[in-house]
Amino acid sequence: MRALLQRVTEASVIVSAEVVGRIDAGLLIFVCAMPGDTKETSAKLAAKVAKLRLFKDAAGKMNLNLAQSGGAALVVSQFTLAADTRRGNRPGFSGAAKPADAEALYAQFTQDLRGRVDVVETGRFGADMAVALTNDGPVTIWLDTDAL
Repeated sequence: MRALLQRVTEASVIVSAEVVGRIDAGLLIFVCAMPGDTKETSAKLAAKVAKLRLFKDAAGKMNLNLAQSGGAALVVSQFTLAADTRRGNRPGFSGAAKPADAEALYAQFTQDLRGRVDVVETGRFGADMAVALTNDGPVTIWLDTDAL
């Protein structure tokens, strides 16, 4: 699985003029399932996301994880994280998991994260989403479970 984390002061997802997910301070997490990913892969990624110390402590150092900071998570599916740009100018997305598998793993990741973080909101899998965010820092972290 792949994930792109952005530390935010606020973020929201709108689908067809309806706010389907919204958080204040925390992490906006874009997630992409890859072929061969499993429930164990999801659990590994959720554990890593939850443990990352990306939030400032009283001394201003990034020493707190999401739960310690009191922050929330907004999880959004994004198959484009599997983009292959090695040839031509049009990215290929065949490296992403099939939609049915990806949806199940997206749901699993969200569930795994809810076991570690108090507030977890989501986008809507497969929908055309408008994502709004205010970056904090900015802090942006790329994770790939193949490299964990």
